[in-house]
Amino acid sequence: MKKIVLFIAMLLPLFALAQNKKKGPSTYDLVIGTYTTGTSKGIAVYRFYAENGRLAYLSQIDGVDNPSYLTLSSNNKFIYAVNELPKGEVSSFSFEPKTGKMVLINKQPSEGADPCYIAVDKAQKNIFVANYSSGTVAVLPLGKDGSIGKATQTLHDAGHGPNKERQEAAHAHMSILSPDEKYLLYNDLGTDKVNVLRYKPSKDKPLEPATPPFVSVTPGDGPRHLEFSLDKKYVYLATEMGSNVHVFDYDNGKLKQKQTVSLLAEGFKGQTAAAAIHLSPDGRFLYVSNRLQTNEIIVYAINQATGELTFVQRQSSFGKNPRDFAIDPTGKFMIVANQNSDSIYVFRIDNTTGKLTPTGFKLDIGNPVCLKFAPAL
Repeated sequence: MKKIVLFIAMLLPLFALAQNKKKGPSTYDLVIGTYTTGTSKGIAVYRFYAENGRLAYLSQIDGVDNPSYLTLSSNNKFIYAVNELPKGEVSSFSFEPKTGKMVLINKQPSEGADPCYIAVDKAQKNIFVANYSSGTVAVLPLGKDGSIGKATQTLHDAGHGPNKERQEAAHAHMSILSPDEKYLLYNDLGTDKVNVLRYKPSKDKPLEPATPPFVSVTPGDGPRHLEFSLDKKYVYLATEMGSNVHVFDYDNGKLKQKQTVSLLAEGFKGQTAAAAIHLSPDGRFLYVSNRLQTNEIIVYAINQATGELTFVQRQSSFGKNPRDFAIDPTGKFMIVANQNSDSIYVFRIDNTTGKLTPTGFKLDIGNPVCLKFAPAL
């Protein structure tokens, strides 16, 4: 009996170690993209501590023009950023998660004006860039060293929307791969469409129109960003101009709209502009930011059987124009970037209700507009 007890006692530390490994890291890097028209000079990295939601400065790289949106490679060794300029560029950086150190590798033209979104496939073969002002989407190949090659394909959607000031032509706003990476979906604010293309990475021109090639939303709504559900059965689309969320059934590149919810409080008549949309890590809640005269995060519960949304909460962002936000990988905290008040706030997430509570932690940083988490290896 004593031998059995001793054997169990010896196993307990190993079991505890295994449990800790299963939980994953408790610290992460928060990589922050900015506009450099104010006090910011480039991309900043902060260490995020998941046990208390605190942020601590780690590093930054200066001399990077308007890295307004960025993405990380699947192995976390590279950062790819747009340079949102009239003559658009994209930049590649090596990245060391342990120290936060970034080193510029190279730049390439984005094949359009004012690039505003960038995504990379898991195999690190191509990046996909949405150029807002020119309405183009470009595919650029990647080298094994993380370098960006010249564009191999550029797409442009013809047409316009009813708003003559903002929808006079195509305005690509997001280019994102489906979870299985068989399709690229890109939203066009100017034409009120979500375009769908087949992605075949082995081809010289890897994108070709799917069947059907697009789905339209309410004229004048202005599609901005979208998010896939955790089970990949639904797509949630935030529209910038209409401040709506459209819910779609999704099946192998096909979208069928099933619900629309307004982000606005009943009776609100002010100026609005929806921005970011993100899912909680457990897939139970959807969060959307709204800007201009609203400046808030709206929380929805997701019906797991139908994918449909139910309103939960409306939370102030405590700043002006919450351009982006990020939920830490543990699902405990939300980080909100207020572009026009040079501030980042941390909120605690109730994992049962999805509701947000301010922690009181504020970070002062110039024009934050994109937030990405990476494990601090």
